[in-house]
Amino acid sequence: MGMNGRERVEALFRHEPVDRLPLMPVVMMFCADQIGVPYGEYVRDHRVLAEAQVRTAERFDLDIVSIMSDPAREAADCGARVEFFPDQPAAIVESDALLADTTTLARLAMPDPLGGGRMHAAVQALDRMRSEVGREKCLMGWVEGPCAEAADLRGINTLMLDFYDDPVFVRDLFEFVTELAMRYAKAQVDVGARIIGIGDAAASLIGPRFYSEFVWPYEKKLVDAIRAMGAATRLHICGNTSAIVEGMGKLGCEIIDLDWMTSLTAARAAMGSDPILLGNIDPVRALRNADPDSVRDAFAECHRQAGDRYIVGAGCEVPRDTPLENVMAMIDYAKSHRGS
Repeated sequence: MGMNGRERVEALFRHEPVDRLPLMPVVMMFCADQIGVPYGEYVRDHRVLAEAQVRTAERFDLDIVSIMSDPAREAADCGARVEFFPDQPAAIVESDALLADTTTLARLAMPDPLGGGRMHAAVQALDRMRSEVGREKCLMGWVEGPCAEAADLRGINTLMLDFYDDPVFVRDLFEFVTELAMRYAKAQVDVGARIIGIGDAAASLIGPRFYSEFVWPYEKKLVDAIRAMGAATRLHICGNTSAIVEGMGKLGCEIIDLDWMTSLTAARAAMGSDPILLGNIDPVRALRNADPDSVRDAFAECHRQAGDRYIVGAGCEVPRDTPLENVMAMIDYAKSHRGS
């Protein structure tokens, strides 16, 4: 009898053999479509999010369920202006950034993750998923990483200038957002999250010098705190991370997602044999716009480059209109190959 998803993922963390490669693609809009609801409802109603994740994981035998939906939960609870759409992700209104004036940071209250806001709704979704599939699926929470959340509150273009113009403010801001992420992660671990994903997309834009000087120390603080809570960590930095993979590998994350622009071979060489690599085919060109045979071939090449400490998933989110036969080819690859 094979392992269930939770057993499979946790065995991989312990360096034990698994019956097949774990299957942990990023699926969000795809999930909403599976139960026939507009994505705006998935974003705003924790009950819809939980149902969509559970039904999709069951239908496609995915190993995790997740609260991933949009990057604006923490920022919204801080008071940032967020725009919602009927069938698209929520978006932060950068032209009206909460911290457009740097002096606002000193007056900014730390929001309570269980205070009835958008973070609280995500925790409720995770709790619903735990009650339904917590024994069979690995529960994954999610927080915005320090660079991403700083960009959400300050505005990404302005933050890029701050690295040069106001490094003291940047560090104060990173202290605030890292503390927020730790509190949010703890609320998720308390309801059963076995993994906390850390989305830090903006970190791919700043180059190795600023990554090492500003971002890495706060990512490390966050990773260490989550692991001390008893959860594993999954780092997800969209974009080309080739210049920072060595630092990413030293964070101590159990799982590191790599986007399609980054070589798995180079990442494995830089990070060593311990981190589990996830990815990393182009979600559009090599998954959505491909055919099943080429999808299988693409994952075979990723697996070859990454070695057996590998999890099947695209470089980023599976596009919502990916042909079903291509999704099944991804799943078939995971099911027909073993890992360790």
